[in-house]
Amino acid sequence: MHPRSNSHRHGDADSEAEASTSLPTTTGAPKETPLPWTQLSALLAVRLAEPINFTLVMPFIYEMVEGFDVVKNPQDVSFYAGLLLTSYSICQAITTMYWGPLSDRIGRRPTLLMGLTGDLATFVLFGLSKSYKWAIITRSLNGFFAGNSAVVKSVVAEIADDTNRPRMMALLPLMWNIGAVAGAAVGGLLADPANQYPSIFGRFDILRTYPYLLPCLVGSLTTTFGLIVGLFKLKETLVIEPAVPDVVTQEAGIATEATPLVSTAPQQNGEPLPAQSMLSLLTPTCKFVMATNLLMCLAIAMGDQIYPIFAASAPADGGLGFSTRDIGISLSVSSVAVLYLQLVAYPKLAH
Repeated sequence: MHPRSNSHRHGDADSEAEASTSLPTTTGAPKETPLPWTQLSALLAVRLAEPINFTLVMPFIYEMVEGFDVVKNPQDVSFYAGLLLTSYSICQAITTMYWGPLSDRIGRRPTLLMGLTGDLATFVLFGLSKSYKWAIITRSLNGFFAGNSAVVKSVVAEIADDTNRPRMMALLPLMWNIGAVAGAAVGGLLADPANQYPSIFGRFDILRTYPYLLPCLVGSLTTTFGLIVGLFKLKETLVIEPAVPDVVTQEAGIATEATPLVSTAPQQNGEPLPAQSMLSLLTPTCKFVMATNLLMCLAIAMGDQIYPIFAASAPADGGLGFSTRDIGISLSVSSVAVLYLQLVAYPKLAH
């Protein structure tokens, strides 16, 4: 039996290399994990409450302020209405940074339920407004409890994996747009029902005394639904692991099976590093993303809050002279257009 020549061996090696490079690769994207609809549906019900309460007041905010004694000049209604709308956003911005750390300490579920309870109570109190002072206090308190959006995103990140996280995250702005459609419609169609529908609600004195109570009560039904679903269906997703010291009995110099082989605390030259501050997390990339998001949110908020005041102002003052009903319908139509862009137009552009 003759030994194979070197040239033969090199030829076989070249053939094997060519064959290996010509074989198609079998690696591909991992299969998407099915969405956990039991948890996700409860989370979406919780998420739906905030956009409804945010947009519901916009159709009648101008008319509400106009009925208060605070305004002496009709042209000042726009200023006080804008201030009332802004109070919600200011208080929300102040407290949003604290809801996340609170959920890290007491859990996601208690934090979400606490926010919904406060949202429900303050929104009903806002519907009972008879003075501008009462309205701005209750609306500000409503903003204080509107910090669930950050906690909801944390829960989504904890129940998702790398395969289904983008799809689950995409459902959150979808719920916001659905809530915007419903909130604007309810606020415009049910504001001052005793005058809009005298044959149906004209006999209820409470609706004449509190003309904006009915839309707030109807909007609060969504918050109540989210609260009930969260109470019975939403599960805690935060896992708090007890801290294990590097050496259990340091004085005795012994360790147990619970002692980690490698210290979990970040160290440098054998010394533990100081805890990172919030400012240290602001990397250039993070600053760029935050600045972009700030400009985008500024443009959206300006459009959302300026339009109702512009639409309700009299034509002599440069407005459109719309009724609360017309403002609510127009806001709902614009939100439906956003839904179309999000569900149909943007996916086609992305592909």
